[in-house]
Amino acid sequence: MSKALMIIDVQNDYFPGGKKELVNSESAAKKAAELLNHARKSGMKVIHVRHISEYPGATFFLPGTEGSEIHESVKPLDDEKIIIKNFPNSFRGTDLDSYLHSNGIKEIIFCGMMSHMCVDSGVRAAKDYGYDCSLVHDACATCDQFFSGEKIPAESVHRSFMAALNGTFAKIISADDFKNSF
Repeated sequence: MSKALMIIDVQNDYFPGGKKELVNSESAAKKAAELLNHARKSGMKVIHVRHISEYPGATFFLPGTEGSEIHESVKPLDDEKIIIKNFPNSFRGTDLDSYLHSNGIKEIIFCGMMSHMCVDSGVRAAKDYGYDCSLVHDACATCDQFFSGEKIPAESVHRSFMAALNGTFAKIISADDFKNSF
């Protein structure tokens, strides 16, 4: 079964000094870089997903900005696929599904940012498209959320989404699991 590593939205605006700084973005990016290096060494296909915000009122990932660029820690090589998306779901309005099919990819290993938004959307869509999915929890990051006047800390948001995806939508693994299994 052909596999691919998909790195979702590890972009400059999510890091310190960016327009939408996430909690633990640097540690998640370090783990994503480890996954990327391992995938490259093993000959696994690598897909980078980059979000460009084109909707009115967008405040980050704006077209043509440094903040929308893929972070240096996971910089794509010339022969690696880059998907440009404008929605949380990496499949919506992109050639991702056709690329995966044309390369015989049946299993996707995900990591990236934000756990509660684009990572969640991408994993759920991939499962709906019939792909086997794994998600590397320690190579993901998110931010605090607010609901009903209450702040939900980023760590709780992240853990809740990993728990919700685990089993039905993806196998949740660590970066060490990835390096030992793929």
